[in-house]
Amino acid sequence: MVRPPVSEEIAATVARFYKGGAGPTHSKLTSAIRVGGYLDADPWDQVLKTPSKEVRVIAVIRAATRAPIRARELMDALFRDLRADGHFDDGTITTDALRRAQAAFAEQDWDLSVQGHLTQKGPINIDTGGRPALDEQLRRLQRANDDPALALGSAKDLLEAVAKFVLHELDWPLASNSDFNQAWYFARERLNLLPQQVSGDAPGAKHIKAVLQSAWKIAEQANELRNLQGTGHGRTLPTGVSPELARLVVREACSIAEFTLSALDRSKGQPAA
Repeated sequence: MVRPPVSEEIAATVARFYKGGAGPTHSKLTSAIRVGGYLDADPWDQVLKTPSKEVRVIAVIRAATRAPIRARELMDALFRDLRADGHFDDGTITTDALRRAQAAFAEQDWDLSVQGHLTQKGPINIDTGGRPALDEQLRRLQRANDDPALALGSAKDLLEAVAKFVLHELDWPLASNSDFNQAWYFARERLNLLPQQVSGDAPGAKHIKAVLQSAWKIAEQANELRNLQGTGHGRTLPTGVSPELARLVVREACSIAEFTLSALDRSKGQPAA
């Protein structure tokens, strides 16, 4: 069971990042809380300009602790603005404040890096973990730089899991012996993402078809490259594939996974994640 990245201790320690008026502006904080989905819990009074940022952050993280369904989105939005404004680099967030927050997140089995990135500890089961596991694996791959061979294999696994997840969510049966290509064909078909499903008289139809076809080719080749990887003690890159090229493939595969999951959300009438 994945524990949410919120707790009473996290609320208290992260709020210290905003102590004395530090951190992003009140308006940015409002936007982050809105993105996170906890605006109803925000005590901010626009007329009186109270309470402080510190009090606001404690209140919304406590609300997320009680109802954690969108806790990850809230924390990502808060840390995104802290990173964007340079607060993890300019000394605003002290070493002691960061260390205490890291310890609080560790209690929930999450890592907070010194750069302000939040990641779930331990391995992720993308086959059985549902949408949260897919989203977390996607985030990890988007920041993966240290092992391009491992990332390439993980990208292929993510793409396959995304296709199967789409079909499961849309109640479309998939034979147990279906391969990567079949799963992706049916997933794209169910989401109207096949080039031939684009109306021929739509503005830019030719270009949209080309983009969709190119996206599929990248997914297909990511699968083929994964199949060429060495086995045994660790993975190796296929002959002729440089680390830079592997990272390019991984980034493009992540974009395709993210696009497909957003298309699924749209098809179900949900806001894109």
